[in-house]
Amino acid sequence: MSYKLEYIWLDGYQPEPNIRSKTKIVSEEPSEPSDCPEWGFDGSSTEQAAGDDSDCLLKPVRLTRDPARRDGFLVLCEVYSADDTPHASNVRATFEDDDDFWFGFEQEYTLWDLDTQLPLGFPKNGFPGPQGPYYTSVGAQNTAGRHIVDEHLHYCLEAGLNVEGINAEVMMGQWEFQVFAKGAGSAGDQVWMARYLCERTAEKYG
Repeated sequence: MSYKLEYIWLDGYQPEPNIRSKTKIVSEEPSEPSDCPEWGFDGSSTEQAAGDDSDCLLKPVRLTRDPARRDGFLVLCEVYSADDTPHASNVRATFEDDDDFWFGFEQEYTLWDLDTQLPLGFPKNGFPGPQGPYYTSVGAQNTAGRHIVDEHLHYCLEAGLNVEGINAEVMMGQWEFQVFAKGAGSAGDQVWMARYLCERTAEKYG
């Protein structure tokens, strides 16, 4: 049998990294990150290596089921240089985790309409009304993208990510989800995996 491992990592773009991913096929079902082999990639296209020496390495650090793919898994990875040292963009490797504390992170984001090049729900000519009716809104006149947001929430919960809530935010097309977990490493990992699922779900709808 074949299993799809979606290797996920952060690139070296500044000031904000992008999420990257690629799929590896394996014949044995993994149960923990160490079951997933290390895997190389071309860092010259991700701002993580020069073109003449572009080998970088992905080291799996967190594993969960991929809720949208049959026989699929999500594999969060750290980036290492070819000499097996943490890459400069790999900030996860620079801190020691502390499991005595709980961390909660809010992630606010705006769904973007590629056809209009405006936030989802904005009129094609002009702007929506002023702030007020969009926050925690209900109804098509004030809310845009709920089908995407609900699908993302479902995927997060199916993947075992501790998303504690969602809500529409103060602007049309703007949303928020909250992640709560014990330990900065666990909470941070879950945020990035939830963000990956958010981008992939939105990608499905253009």
